[in-house]
Amino acid sequence: MEIDAAASGAVLKRERVRDAILELIEERHPGDAIPSERTLCAELGVSRPTLRAAVDELVVAGLLVREHGRGMFVAAEKITQELVSDRRAFSLPQAAGAWTSRLLEVRTLPAGARVGRKLRMSPAARIHYVARLRLVDGAPMAIEYLHVPADLVADLTSEELEQGDLYAHLAERHGVRVSEAVQSIEPTVVTRAEADLLDVPELSPALLFERLTTDTAGRPVEYVHSLYRGDRYRIVSRLTLGPRDQVPPQGQGQGQGQGQGAGQGHHPGIPPGDFTTKDPVTLSTRGVVQDGM
Repeated sequence: MEIDAAASGAVLKRERVRDAILELIEERHPGDAIPSERTLCAELGVSRPTLRAAVDELVVAGLLVREHGRGMFVAAEKITQELVSDRRAFSLPQAAGAWTSRLLEVRTLPAGARVGRKLRMSPAARIHYVARLRLVDGAPMAIEYLHVPADLVADLTSEELEQGDLYAHLAERHGVRVSEAVQSIEPTVVTRAEADLLDVPELSPALLFERLTTDTAGRPVEYVHSLYRGDRYRIVSRLTLGPRDQVPPQGQGQGQGQGQGAGQGHHPGIPPGDFTTKDPVTLSTRGVVQDGM
């Protein structure tokens, strides 16, 4: 597959504008206004369509609110439900298929305020910034943006970024062993430039991943956000809410067992506070690549 240079450039420009607006959002409170489109275009040196594409994405993601005739405002904070795992080791099973990468951009640059906060480092500290297209069996699956502290990893080669598992490369070649990660997943849609890279129609559904990975010493080693195709990628989670039932006593029928389960309060959506025990919830998640139609 040949990467369209114009589409790649548009995605990278929109990504920089998005990061700049995200920094404005994080400096404000819900309900606060951000500068007008005209002001932002002048300050960031971009065209109105480029700015609007980035703003549209943040509106869809629920981070900004547009009010006709008034401007743009920081959206109300999202409600977050956290599932706590009792597993102590970081494990990320590989999804099916042969995963490779094609580099869109590789640079070493200052972290900046927003990424610096994520990686707990000075805004002036250097990071490796990598934008890459992730492919499965040669088909585009995701656009990924990596931020890795340069003081931990002196250099990342094209081979490391395009082939194999990055975490394995970090351990074997750089002595950096990942331990755990905090990852969020949100639904979104793709812009025209992203659609061109992912080979899907504009405004197709997608999954937005954001992850902060730490090593065995607790140091942040990677901040990444990725856009995965919604038509071919899904997340399957296995939740263990408590110990399995013992063998039912002799004479206990199926109907009685079902009534007992209902009495314990089964909630498919698992609302917070509705667990029947105070034991930790075990969460096991894997990625599944759907066959193309």
